Amino acid sequence: MKSASDKSKEITNKVKKLLEEKGKEPLNAARNLIFKNKAICKEIRDALKYFMYEYWNDLTTPTLLCLSCEAVGGSAYQVKHIAIPLIMISGAIDIHDDIIDQSTKKEGKLTVFGKFGSEIAIITGNFLLVEGFTLLNEFYNKLPRNKSSHISKIIMNSLFELANAEALEISLMKKLHNGKRVKPEEYLQVIELKAGDIDGLFKIGAILGGGSKAEITLLGQYGRYLGMLSILRDDLMDLKDFREIKHRIKYEILPFALLCALQNFYVDSNTFTFIKFLKSIKRVNDLWDVVIKSNGLKKHKELMEDIAAKGYSILNNLRYRKYYLKLLLDFLTLT
Repeated sequence: MKSASDKSKEITNKVKKLLEEKGKEPLNAARNLIFKNKAICKEIRDALKYFMYEYWNDLTTPTLLCLSCEAVGGSAYQVKHIAIPLIMISGAIDIHDDIIDQSTKKEGKLTVFGKFGSEIAIITGNFLLVEGFTLLNEFYNKLPRNKSSHISKIIMNSLFELANAEALEISLMKKLHNGKRVKPEEYLQVIELKAGDIDGLFKIGAILGGGSKAEITLLGQYGRYLGMLSILRDDLMDLKDFREIKHRIKYEILPFALLCALQNFYVDSNTFTFIKFLKSIKRVNDLWDVVIKSNGLKKHKELMEDIAAKGYSILNNLRYRKYYLKLLLDFLTLT
């Protein structure tokens, strides 16, 4: 029998292989198209080159589109051309998000904001948005009007949800640092909104694969759950990264487990005291003591288990190639 560690490694390796197989070709195509534009000045070209080749490796967007399309009986070819502009748009959002969060470094690498400053980062993100939407419009022109209209509405709705999530997160962060308590349920609203982009990707893949209305809805729901799990998993990873969690305590909303701790660990103290205490922590182990003693970690994992269960239940109603969709849920629930 395999140990839990061996099983975890096996699942992780399978996911890495899946992302490479499904996502590498569209990502490379997006990179090549970006640098065909000869009008890019040196400063922006340098920032784009760093972002696209050294910092960012978006294999996820094309992979999810592909898996959704295949889940309704379609093929990777049917989503290849929309994957390219969506990769660019996703990259632009990532750059702008780092500026909002004041993130100069992630996973040991400087962000575009951290390496080139806010001005170049904003312009670089804007360039990717323009390129992405230009290519997206060209793709729409090759589709039947009903499909292009449907996909356009999904993309715009996903972008509106992301914008609303950012605005709500900023509001909650200010509320927290002004001494007012933020309930975990309020942050859960942010998580649900942020998962809208994955919901959208799965709906688009299903539409292009010729899925029925019911299949499109089901895959959108699956995508929403997958997106929420991804965010909650990142929350747990941030709790293990001392530099990242200290940054979040200072500039962003607290992870779900810490917001639970805020409700339960210091019941008789105010938010200022709790935030001051978090800022004073010098070791990751001390932080984990907080989330464990407060049952914050337990509640965080219970939430993930509940969302994953909903995701698994959806797979029972799909007909094709469900193995990889299950694999993604298995991966995101590894602890």
